[in-house]
Amino acid sequence: MAAGARGALGDRIVRGLVIGPVAASVPAPLTFARADHPMPSHDSELAGRAALALATTPTQAHALLVLVSGGASALMAVPASGLALYDKQRTTERLLRAGVTIHELNTVRKHLSAVKGGRLAAASPIPVLALAISDVVGDDPAVIGSGPTVADASTFGDALAILERTGGRDAYPVAVVGHLERGARGEADALETPKPGDPSLRTAEWRLIGGRHDAMQAAAQSARQLGYTVEVREEPVIGEARTAAGQFATWVEAVQSRPGPVCVISSGETTVHVRGQGHGGRNQEFALALVEPLSSWTRPVVVASVGTDGVDGPTDAAGAIVRSDTRARGVEARLPPPTVFLDHNDAYRFFDPLGDLIRTGPSGTNVGDLQVCLVG
Repeated sequence: MAAGARGALGDRIVRGLVIGPVAASVPAPLTFARADHPMPSHDSELAGRAALALATTPTQAHALLVLVSGGASALMAVPASGLALYDKQRTTERLLRAGVTIHELNTVRKHLSAVKGGRLAAASPIPVLALAISDVVGDDPAVIGSGPTVADASTFGDALAILERTGGRDAYPVAVVGHLERGARGEADALETPKPGDPSLRTAEWRLIGGRHDAMQAAAQSARQLGYTVEVREEPVIGEARTAAGQFATWVEAVQSRPGPVCVISSGETTVHVRGQGHGGRNQEFALALVEPLSSWTRPVVVASVGTDGVDGPTDAAGAIVRSDTRARGVEARLPPPTVFLDHNDAYRFFDPLGDLIRTGPSGTNVGDLQVCLVG
């Protein structure tokens, strides 16, 4: 995105900051800050503070251009006053393990941050234009990257309610709960995020420039060129990964009787409620939940579920491939039944010895998760 802006705007860029998870060379006058995802790190905080400083420094520039993509919530982190990075890390980890939706996760993140929920744009003395690539189902600008440049309709009370549903207030850092409680009471040291109509955002604009539908269209075009009959599922794949996999299998089974090779394409973002101590990610768990259903199909079938950013959970894989013979291959490799791995959220250790993990490395973009199923 930064390279595209540099190519389009050239010398009109006065200065700029690029934040990403992999060290990269960027042309002057841009500078690069490495940060971490999906868990914010000390580098993420340094990058967030650098972004806030860039946005608030007096300048002769006419506008602040903000390019937002998936992962920005973790890559650009500035704890709210009175909070430490450790507080945010513990809270994020707890929420991720509880399997909350990205909307719920970012509602809490926005209310623990000095840069999210419109605060970045509100701090800018010049007009702001944000261009976003969405990894969020529904493309809500307030959720993509936790909406650093747009108004936020959620409240401190909403954030507290999410904590209540995911273990209760005692399960979270005291500083986090205290900050949210003060915010809910309207105390001055915990101010709400800018709301719709807030004058601090009157010169801030936002535009969507890419999302999951673009990925599906590109995949469909490639599949047709290879001779497949293509079915694109517009309905997003969401919810608990293992449940969504069952729904996906039912949907694919309904089209598998069509003659010739069929390609089924879908996208979205599932969640995983972590109950075990295994290793994996939502795409790997989605694929693992398909092993048993696919083993009974008469036609050969293969499904790949992959994170378009090349990262699936805290692993080196982007996702996994499951085939109609995966169960038999697991038996031949003397692996325990897939259900054992599923019970422990341990999809990585099932697929790795079979050679069925997808490893691409970071892709440089993020439009959520993509599923591609080939039948026949």
